Amino acid sequence: MRKQLFEFVTEHNLVVVALVVLVTAGLGAGIPQMEFGSGVGGDEIGKDTQTVQKAEYVQSAYLNATGGENAAGSEEPTTAVVYLRDDGAALSEESLVATLTYQQRVLDNESVVAALDGRRPAGVANLVGQRLAGEGTTLAEQLAAVRAASPEEIDRALRRSLTAESPALSFLSADYEPGTTQADTHRTVFRFTGDDATTSEATRALYEATEDGTAAPTLFTIGDHAAADAPSRIVQLLFLVVPFSLTAILVVLVFVYRDLVDVLVGFAGIVVALIWMFGALGWLGVSAYLSVLIAPVLIVGLGVDYGLHVFMRYREERGASEGVRAPMARSTAALASALVVVTLTAVIGFSANATTSLASIRRLALGISLGVIGTFVVSITLVPALKVTIDSGLGRFGFERRQTPLGDSRLLAPVLTAGARLARRAAPFVLVVGLVVGAAGAVAWTDLDRKTFETNDGDVADWKTELPEPVGYTEPAYLRNWEFVDERYRAADADERTRAPILVEADGGDAATPAVLESVQTIHDRAPDRAATFSRDGETPVVSPVALMQRVAATDEGFAKQLAAADTDDDGVPERNVAGVYDALYETAPDRASRVIDRTPDGDYRSVVAYVPIDAGVETADQGATTQALADTAETSGTVVTATGVGAINATVVDVIAASLVRTMLVGLAGISLLLAVVYRIETGSATLGLVTAVPILLVTALVIGGMWLLDVPLTANTALLLSIVIGLGIDYNVHVSDRFAQELERGRGRQAALETATTGTGGALLGSTLTTVASFSALLIAPFAFFQNFGALVVLALTTSFVVAVFVLPSLLTLWHRYDPTVGDDAGDALAAPSDD
Repeated sequence: MRKQLFEFVTEHNLVVVALVVLVTAGLGAGIPQMEFGSGVGGDEIGKDTQTVQKAEYVQSAYLNATGGENAAGSEEPTTAVVYLRDDGAALSEESLVATLTYQQRVLDNESVVAALDGRRPAGVANLVGQRLAGEGTTLAEQLAAVRAASPEEIDRALRRSLTAESPALSFLSADYEPGTTQADTHRTVFRFTGDDATTSEATRALYEATEDGTAAPTLFTIGDHAAADAPSRIVQLLFLVVPFSLTAILVVLVFVYRDLVDVLVGFAGIVVALIWMFGALGWLGVSAYLSVLIAPVLIVGLGVDYGLHVFMRYREERGASEGVRAPMARSTAALASALVVVTLTAVIGFSANATTSLASIRRLALGISLGVIGTFVVSITLVPALKVTIDSGLGRFGFERRQTPLGDSRLLAPVLTAGARLARRAAPFVLVVGLVVGAAGAVAWTDLDRKTFETNDGDVADWKTELPEPVGYTEPAYLRNWEFVDERYRAADADERTRAPILVEADGGDAATPAVLESVQTIHDRAPDRAATFSRDGETPVVSPVALMQRVAATDEGFAKQLAAADTDDDGVPERNVAGVYDALYETAPDRASRVIDRTPDGDYRSVVAYVPIDAGVETADQGATTQALADTAETSGTVVTATGVGAINATVVDVIAASLVRTMLVGLAGISLLLAVVYRIETGSATLGLVTAVPILLVTALVIGGMWLLDVPLTANTALLLSIVIGLGIDYNVHVSDRFAQELERGRGRQAALETATTGTGGALLGSTLTTVASFSALLIAPFAFFQNFGALVVLALTTSFVVAVFVLPSLLTLWHRYDPTVGDDAGDALAAPSDD
């Protein structure tokens, strides 16, 4: 049946080409429907962990609380910020006037006025205008006063408004020197209330008002609307990376194929496979965010790999007096099983990412899986049919085209057969060396730097931006503005963000117990001992119920008496009637109490929180370690203490990523091993050959992990995807070698001869595939983002090690399998080995 199928492909080649063209047109119609959203929606890593759930509770119950009890549904003002940039002159009369003029313009917008709900914009220009025009003046009066003021009057107003103690410094960048009259930037704050639609309309009005070009200094926002209108970085990277990738592949293929027609036929197959993949994504409505850049590079490499095997096997099969059709049919039929297995194993490897929490990675895995399937179909239909069509046509005009396989060349054959020769002499030694190297890589796993995502360091190289359009990379203005703000300003909620919350709950549910406050006091006592915490004069200003009680008692005599009555040991912490003290605190200072004690509408107390100040510049990982250590120390038999700050969440997410990666690897490897065992049991009668074929992937994975450690590449949600690619693509090389070895044994060749034929014939195609795929992925190294650079570097490492393991280590495994597997029997055919064996 298989033979007849491929005879149809080669005998009715024009029909096959026409059918593929029709399918391509149908699928290609889906490309305009592709979605290029960021694809990050739904990425809820660690949502089922206690840390993340408690952090969401703290956000809801405390950080979003509004005075008194934490009433559900209360509206917290939304902060929208407009930035002015005018290097060295942001506090000049021109910039102050531009700011006030901008405010006048946006206040003509009804949506902005409605969302402000009676509030006024706040910024440096308003403070200067009020100081010049007088308190309570209108915006128009402030603008007129600034315009009428002399430079000396403006300088005097600035110096008085921007003293070292002034809260107005929050409107300026962190590098501003208080009391001076020069700055590069300042910001204006708008506080909106209302539902999401109301605030969204207002913030869009702010964004659009910065784009009309009427103000001389640069005014900009970095909110959602600015981000949505920014050019897609992925599309820009596509234009930057793909031309380099295609050029590198073309150069390598010219060397590998040594035949321009074969290069063009292979490229035609790749283009069709890409159209199928993107068209299918468009028809399915799946976001192609990451798939736009990563999948094409991957499918190009895989398409070249499939094409190389088809062409090189055809060159081996074609006899001296044969035409084109018969050897093409035989070679494709002989490769079919291996290509089916490679496709299924690759899809299983990528589909294992369905277990990850990252929706964007799941969508990328789907895109790649569709591309792999399309590449397989194209490689066994269009590529052979097109090859037959062109070669037959050229043959009729007297152009006889015959080329030798890459692996049979005089220079490469000795190198490719080295693994087979070493297997005959020292197979156990090869396996021991592999185990030692693999163990070293596995040890490196424990020392990998672990992060949630990669961060970009440095600027884009000038040569990348100076290339002609559309190849040249242009940093979107939104990103430049965002980076400018990130470098210059503290966040508007910087005080909250630099305080890591630690949640304290009672084991029985009622937080009005002495044990809960004892845990809080422990946090106070131990916080100064931690290097990451902020201290002043040897004390760490932890914000907590205990600190609030003592502060309120110092100013309110009635509450002081209530606290003293409950404090039996005079340490400022109540040991009895805790609920009564909480009640009195809520009555005296309801707004502040709601920030550290969660009270239900029924008057019960669910939990308390302590905010530990973190010193400036402390790494996120150190924040997490510090708050977790404090939580562990504070927890008692009667309390549950949970660190819920950014550092603790980051540590939890990293642990989830690592666990997800291990799960993905195990699921992928188990699925591939089972598939190979079944396929080889059917094809060769030995399920163990399938298991032997899967084993080297463990070594490749260990080598890649070791490479990550050597290259200082962190383990993140993105680089974790690499491991599934190692399993999905690395098994490709092993399958081709094992399948060819089994075929040669069936033809009656001895073990050594079969190994040498497999490593020269198939190994030559694998070498060509490795070179082209490495060239393809090396193009990612020029992408100006750490994620793509790391991805490219590690895939290059993974595919290189996969080739080395398949050609130089797998032969030793196959030798031992053939020697000791009872279903195979002794090898009486070593005498049939090639003379070079001796």
